[in-house]
Amino acid sequence: MKVKFFPIFLIIIFVIVFLIFYKGLQNSNIYTPNTLIKKNIPSFEAKTLRTNKKIDSKNLFKENEFYLINIWASWCIPCRDEHDFLIKLSNQKNVKIIGINYKDKNENAKNFLKELKSPYEVVLVDKDGTIAIEWGAYGVPESFLLYNKKIIKKIIGPLNKKSLFEIEKLIK
Repeated sequence: MKVKFFPIFLIIIFVIVFLIFYKGLQNSNIYTPNTLIKKNIPSFEAKTLRTNKKIDSKNLFKENEFYLINIWASWCIPCRDEHDFLIKLSNQKNVKIIGINYKDKNENAKNFLKELKSPYEVVLVDKDGTIAIEWGAYGVPESFLLYNKKIIKKIIGPLNKKSLFEIEKLIK
């Protein structure tokens, strides 16, 4: 009797463990952040990359204007990939691009912009990453489209043709 009970017990345990793992694999726990948001912009102070002048965000953004906040770094390969799209967008008259240089050396950031041309109206420095955290950024590059001092779209990762088209559609 003992001999027959043990194999049946092992099979039942195996089936239960299998069902638990199978069920766990069926549930998607991937977090995908909301990219369409109507949220007020965070208030912050930062120094500019070129002049080292302190700027308050309350004085930076005006009503009834579109802004694209782009969080980038010179060491970021996808930031280099998206740069052409930022240059194209900077030629649009109805959007101003503000760069936030993330955890970077000032000299490296300046060389990056000198090499690739700057699409930014102003570049702010975020040495320790706290400004990016306040914006809700997960990494670099990330971009935020603003209108009336509210975030209306968040782009996670580098800009591409699709995201450029979406931005152009929103700002017209």
